[in-house]
Amino acid sequence: MGLLRNSICAMALSLFTASAGNATALLEPTLHVKPQGAEGGGGRVALTLDACGGKTDTRILSALVDNRIPATIFVTGIWLKHNAEAVEIMRAHPDLFELENHGGRHIPAVDTPRKIYGIRSAGSPDAVQAEVESGAAALASAGGSAPKWFRGATAEYSPSAIAMIRKLGFKVAGFSINGDGGSLLGAKETTRRIAAAKDGDVIIAHINQPTHAAGEGVVQGLLALKQKGMTFVRLDDAEGVGNDGTTD
Repeated sequence: MGLLRNSICAMALSLFTASAGNATALLEPTLHVKPQGAEGGGGRVALTLDACGGKTDTRILSALVDNRIPATIFVTGIWLKHNAEAVEIMRAHPDLFELENHGGRHIPAVDTPRKIYGIRSAGSPDAVQAEVESGAAALASAGGSAPKWFRGATAEYSPSAIAMIRKLGFKVAGFSINGDGGSLLGAKETTRRIAAAKDGDVIIAHINQPTHAAGEGVVQGLLALKQKGMTFVRLDDAEGVGNDGTTD
């Protein structure tokens, strides 16, 4: 019985290992904007902020307006429904804010069933397409320009999902600096990460967690970059270049 049990355990382990090995590896694409170069002074960076759901961090929104800092805001259909006042402020400053597609229901753009950071993926090509198109439809209903960029929940993708999103006409927005660790970092570490941005970097952070300490770090990090003479650009105004087939 001992030999049989060991044989069965070995077979199960082999099947599990083979299954894991065949699982499609997910991609977390990077994105950079064209550097300003030495002749441009402090350089330039693109600030991108995800509005996944919940409310609006007015600390960040007010700082962007007061300091004239442009940003690309990736909004979900869920967030748009519950943050009309913030949307109105953003629409009132078209020179500062560019609203882009973060999906209809904040579902990871992965076309196989799995969980990413505890969030269940779309799970099929049709579900990925529905997430992308419903996000675009929500933005269209809110008024303004049609979105050109898409960023999925968790910012991780299956390679085939990236190809589909590109066929739907969207560029996929990666990043080069994770500013706030999903809005879970403290203010000090968030400040340090954002303030360390270099010419051509694309920063990701969140604008939908007003009770998190990370929001204060986002503000302080941006002000530090501005003090250094860094120029901020929106993705729509920059030549963003990503890997993994996300922009070409």
